[in-house]
Amino acid sequence: MKVAVFSTKKYDQKSFEIINDNYQHELTYFDFRLTVQTAKMAQGFEAVCAFVNDDLSQPVLEALANNGIRLIAMRCAGFDKVDLEAAKQLGIQVVRVPAYSPEAIAEHTLGLMLSLNRRIHRAYQRTRDANFSLEGLTGFNFHGKTVGVIGTGKIGIATIRILKGLGMNILAYDPYENPVAIELGVTYTSLDEIYRQSDVITLHCPMTQENHHMLNADAFAKMRDGVMIVNTSRGELLNSKDAIEALKSSKIGSLGIDVYENEKDLFFEDKSNDVIKDDVFRRLSACHNVLFTGHQAFLTEEALGNIADTTLNNITQYAAGNTSGNELIQ
Repeated sequence: MKVAVFSTKKYDQKSFEIINDNYQHELTYFDFRLTVQTAKMAQGFEAVCAFVNDDLSQPVLEALANNGIRLIAMRCAGFDKVDLEAAKQLGIQVVRVPAYSPEAIAEHTLGLMLSLNRRIHRAYQRTRDANFSLEGLTGFNFHGKTVGVIGTGKIGIATIRILKGLGMNILAYDPYENPVAIELGVTYTSLDEIYRQSDVITLHCPMTQENHHMLNADAFAKMRDGVMIVNTSRGELLNSKDAIEALKSSKIGSLGIDVYENEKDLFFEDKSNDVIKDDVFRRLSACHNVLFTGHQAFLTEEALGNIADTTLNNITQYAAGNTSGNELIQ
């Protein structure tokens, strides 16, 4: 198939070109996001390959449909930016990559936890300036502490396995209890109990209308003073403005963020020479106990290879009139 691949970086193209030797699709790469303005670039193609922050709202889908697009292949697990109802009405199938490397996300989560706790990012900056003082760098042992894992799908389970190795007491919340988590010794409980008991809270759930801003002022008020929060899932799960207030009051002791609710205008691009106009982001990133990474938790060689392979197989199965099992329109 002729496929327009949006929001591509060099690492995307490299992995897709290697894997495409096995599939032989005709791929054209665009380094800009898919929007209403750029949808016209899909003219002459049969399918579109999109990423997590591409705009797939009804107006964009209508423009794609008018250009003859009948397949959207998401090269990510999340699809909250896709208007599935509009896609169905327009006769566009949407496929995704449900699990490319749960371990990649889980390991990045641990990296944020360790860096925040032992102030590794601050120590790195100090020692570069020949400042070897240890003042302000005191952390705590994760062993014996309680961690609340919100979401126990594949990524949540991969994270739980790591946290169990640290000797942590693991609580979990998920509307659908996973027997694997129970086998690992996890105790399922309510969100309120997780907020009340956890020293660390880590998010591993999809973004839905029901859990938008689930971590807000009310939730923070129920938490232990100095709680560590890590979000490698979806930015919209955390109310950033409320988080700033909780950081100011020391209710949140440290915050690790790989995703941000307004990241589409920031992440995946070099903004080092730009004035960042997002005041909420600027206030968060100015806090010494907040550690941002730019939606890179997925970024391992293994994950990139799995993403490319699953995406191209999804396209191949569609072209052959088959199903891959990763369809979002039933």
